[in-house]
Amino acid sequence: DCRRMKKTNPFLLWLLPVVSGLFFVALWYGVRRWSGLQSWILPTPGEIMAAAWQERARLLAAAGDTAVGALWGFLLAATLGFGTALGLGVSRSLRASLYPWLLVLQMTPVIVLTPIIVLWAGPGLPGIVTITWLISFFPIVANTTQGLLSTDMNHVALFRMANASRLQELLLLRVPSAMPFYLAGLRIAATLAPIGAIFGEYMVGNSSGGTGGLGFLVYSYNTQIKIPALFATALTSCLLGFIFVAAVAWLNWAVLHKWHDSFERNDH
Repeated sequence: DCRRMKKTNPFLLWLLPVVSGLFFVALWYGVRRWSGLQSWILPTPGEIMAAAWQERARLLAAAGDTAVGALWGFLLAATLGFGTALGLGVSRSLRASLYPWLLVLQMTPVIVLTPIIVLWAGPGLPGIVTITWLISFFPIVANTTQGLLSTDMNHVALFRMANASRLQELLLLRVPSAMPFYLAGLRIAATLAPIGAIFGEYMVGNSSGGTGGLGFLVYSYNTQIKIPALFATALTSCLLGFIFVAAVAWLNWAVLHKWHDSFERNDH
């Protein structure tokens, strides 16, 4: 009986990551002390936090620039990815025609496409958004298409017995059934969007245009050999990624918690 299953202690869920994090930090300090490495090779967590505080103004401004590019690219991927998946999900011939080319696009290294993106979209924010969209697009399409194709065939048969139109079947059955898959794709894209934006800034951003962002800081701190500040930039990008993932996790809860089994099981 699932009601008799013990629920995981929420305090334990918070405690275990803290304990493992403290162990990792202690190990980090131990490696630094026993190896004799200098701070410009392996800074300690304390030196990284000090650099983050010293560079807080630049990091905060850069994170804001990166968030703009990441958000626009993510929203573009979420919108176009859902629309593309609808087409692939309802048409077998369209799926057979286009899906292999989507795989080709996904497997082509973005760094190879970067010069073309600069020529077509331009440097700065348009190029950054395009790169972010390219990186985030395919997981949404693949997951949503699979969700549309995974609709319970018993429910499909019931709709067809009731003489439902193809549009009714799509909007009232297949799309709701695919929503958990779509949101799973969004979670993957949410982790990739800040990475794509930072990579785009590194390749096509510029500080004069206001699109330097964290990617430009990576280049700047690396050339100046400010390694603690470089680690602080990585920490800032991680925090930005957590914000994106947390937003999608909240959306996942808001859409699914009242009816989907993944949340109902956790309520027992």
